[in-house]
Amino acid sequence: MRHSSIIVRAAWDDEAGVWVATSTDIDGLVVEAATIEALEPKVLAVLSDLIELNGIESDLPEIPVHIMTEQLVRIPNPSY
Repeated sequence: MRHSSIIVRAAWDDEAGVWVATSTDIDGLVVEAATIEALEPKVLAVLSDLIELNGIESDLPEIPVHIMTEQLVRIPNPSY
């Protein structure tokens, strides 16, 4: 399997109080951290290992990783 980039989705788990990162591009990627800033280095470290373990091949010297975040927030409706 060849990858030109890896997409990682990070979602806030309100119940656990952590960000959880997963990817359909890399088998086995599940990482969590209290902040998005703490999540990024963990994701990158795990990805390095998983790329090798999963036999991922790329012709690029560096594989781009897109960390997409999702969080629902609410604000008061001023006209309510």
